[in-house]
Amino acid sequence: MDLFLILRYCAPVGLAALGEVIHEKAGSINIGLEGMMLSGAFFAAWVSLATGNPWWGLAAGTLSALALMVLQCFFTIRLAIDQVVVGTATNLLALGLTGTLFRANFSKTALSNYPTLPKIGPLDPLLIVAIVLVPVVWWLLQRTKWGLAARATGEYPEAVVAAGFGVRKIRWQAAGLAGLLAGLAGSYLTLGFSGSFTENMTAGRGFVAIAMVTFGRWKPQWVFAGALLVGWLEALQFTLQSRSVQLPYQLMNALPYLAALAVLVIVGRGRGAPAALGIPWRRP
Repeated sequence: MDLFLILRYCAPVGLAALGEVIHEKAGSINIGLEGMMLSGAFFAAWVSLATGNPWWGLAAGTLSALALMVLQCFFTIRLAIDQVVVGTATNLLALGLTGTLFRANFSKTALSNYPTLPKIGPLDPLLIVAIVLVPVVWWLLQRTKWGLAARATGEYPEAVVAAGFGVRKIRWQAAGLAGLLAGLAGSYLTLGFSGSFTENMTAGRGFVAIAMVTFGRWKPQWVFAGALLVGWLEALQFTLQSRSVQLPYQLMNALPYLAALAVLVIVGRGRGAPAALGIPWRRP
């Protein structure tokens, strides 16, 4: 199977999962990741079509996801509301907003015929970004002062306060990076991968990305390896369908999601999860 094809299927989940590693290492979980990717996919396509420039589309898609992250963090970090509840609301907001704008402005079947990102050799620019980000995220978390503070925020926030850092500030910063990568992941779906937008086209990839963070034990290199596994399974399903393999297509379509479910069942939360993950911080 073509390695470049696997990388193309891997990139959306890989980009989103790398951002989620940063976010979760700082103690927050982004259940709204699916909605942010969907928002990035839609606005990247819409602005690319309106301007005739895919780079403007990429910027719009990325910023739309970041805007959703800022809105979500106002409730989860500033008001310390349950992160799962707010994340679910973020997903519903993105699904409703993109669906309404899509139906109001475009065909109900697909938004297409917009300029897409140029290739650099056999790779798309965002594929190169995804690969380069693996060591960059590792270095950021393991070899920088900010990374040490972020990891401490996810483990023992009280110690971070005692050291003179702000827990909320660090979580805001980590969330901002995660939101940008979620937007890049969603934008890649339309500008670098499919060449069209349809309603709810992310199809659960945000949740798969969260599962890959658990699979990789919050280590960027293993998280990306999990994304490669998902990419291989997605490429495999289309390869099998093209060869007329006598299996129900529904089963083949479900392969990546079955893998993610198996990860959650077999691996579980277990060792490696930040101790304060998902626990809202309230100033004493």
